[in-house]
Amino acid sequence: MAARRIPSLLSRSLSVPSTSTPHFLSPRKNPGRGRGIYRFSTAAALEETITPSVQISYTQHFINGQFVDAASGKTFPAYDPRTGEVIARVAEGDAEDVNRAVAAARKAFDEGPWPKMSAYERSLIMLRFADLVDKHRGELAALESWNSGKPYEQSAKSELPSFARLFRYYAGWADKIHGLTVPADGKHHVQTLHEPIGVAGQIIPWNFPLIMFAWKVGPALACGNTIVLKSAEQTPLTALYAAKLFQEAGLPPGVLNVVSGDGPSAGAALASHMDVDKIAFTGSTETGKIILELAAKSNLKQVTLELGGKSPFIVCEDAEVDKAVELAHFALFFNQGQCCCAGSRTYVHERVYDEFVEKAKARALTRVVGDPFRKGVEQGPQISSEQFEKVLRYIKSGVESSATLECGGQRFGSRGYFIQPTVFSNVQDDMLIAQDEIFGPVQSILKFKNIDEVIRRANTSRYGLAAGIFTKNLDTANTLSRALRVGTVWINCFDVFDAAIPFGGYKMSGIGREKGIYSLSNYLQVKAVVTPLKNPAWL
Repeated sequence: MAARRIPSLLSRSLSVPSTSTPHFLSPRKNPGRGRGIYRFSTAAALEETITPSVQISYTQHFINGQFVDAASGKTFPAYDPRTGEVIARVAEGDAEDVNRAVAAARKAFDEGPWPKMSAYERSLIMLRFADLVDKHRGELAALESWNSGKPYEQSAKSELPSFARLFRYYAGWADKIHGLTVPADGKHHVQTLHEPIGVAGQIIPWNFPLIMFAWKVGPALACGNTIVLKSAEQTPLTALYAAKLFQEAGLPPGVLNVVSGDGPSAGAALASHMDVDKIAFTGSTETGKIILELAAKSNLKQVTLELGGKSPFIVCEDAEVDKAVELAHFALFFNQGQCCCAGSRTYVHERVYDEFVEKAKARALTRVVGDPFRKGVEQGPQISSEQFEKVLRYIKSGVESSATLECGGQRFGSRGYFIQPTVFSNVQDDMLIAQDEIFGPVQSILKFKNIDEVIRRANTSRYGLAAGIFTKNLDTANTLSRALRVGTVWINCFDVFDAAIPFGGYKMSGIGREKGIYSLSNYLQVKAVVTPLKNPAWL
């Protein structure tokens, strides 16, 4: 936790310095609408949107160093979630496209220069890529926000610097991966080799397309593997742009292949492919189970899963309420609530509960919702109509189960997939809104009496991805952090993501860890080499 802080996916720094509108954003202003930013309590919709002038240049699959159409010739739409309008049509991958990509990756691994390069040479290509990301940061950030709906300032000032930093981090690891010399009983020399696993299949989600691209691609390349990556069908654009930058950086053909398509066709084909040596997936727990099954039924390929969460955020009785409210607000509402580790169960000690609820409501009412390309906007739209409707169903469930709807609960505006920031109080553990991963701007506030009680209740969840603790008491923090069955515990902070900090979950939140030194083992095989010694001077 004391690791370096970088401009990360956000390490709780909500205020972003204001800058002039970037050159690739061209606002279309409506004089009758003032600045075009609305706090949700106005119940007003933003009708005129800013149109990014960034060009969508890459919509085909990237296979064997070339952009190619789908084998079927089919395409599917990529949407702007602000309006629901189509902004591009992208090659629709299926099993045949996955076959082509895997064949390219296999040839590049078995016959190409990549695994045979020195690790230092591989690191230089990754560093050149990171430099190109810095050069094209504005275009990548605009595409990311346009296709996903997240605030542009979040993309440009937080996620893109983190994206480049992750590749520089893994470039640094490339020439530091090595085995051991192992002492053995008897006259033998024993060494271990850490070898690339081969062809890695990777499936990334739609909530953080570029960051998840880096979490997967960075360690795989550092270890000398080749890759077939399937992007989320909701957000295919930035992965293709990144592939082009890798080509420009000098990555050999076939080392990185990007296929766009949906899960049941392209994703399933990749997970079950007999010539893929490893599969890494980030997404829902339900889909993770399918991935695991497909991997087992095919060639028993190794699997890494980063899945869902229902993270507790625990506000202790000694908390400074104003600070706790702000951090809990960030923990839940960041990225429109579309974050696997969101602090979506806010447990508040009974001594401060009523004050906390009132202030949490007041904070939600001031949250700025609107066009993510406008300065000052904190919350954009949900990713899709499907996710939009899902969140509204959960809100309805909360009302029907007698939780108190403090604010929000409705659509924001008249088009697109915007939802009012929503706060529930008097939430009970058996309610769906306290059990299921909503993946939306819905804060559920629960009351607890003592530490033993909140530990038991927090650990009852089938998930175990992350947790937040807000307290001044070091003993309380230590007790909770060791008792909570989760992969990450943030104490008096939240969403602190550094390239060196491992991330992953307990229980149904996944298998394995991403980021940091631990992620390298996902893409390496360990081989023992034993040689007899004749008349050794020492053992």
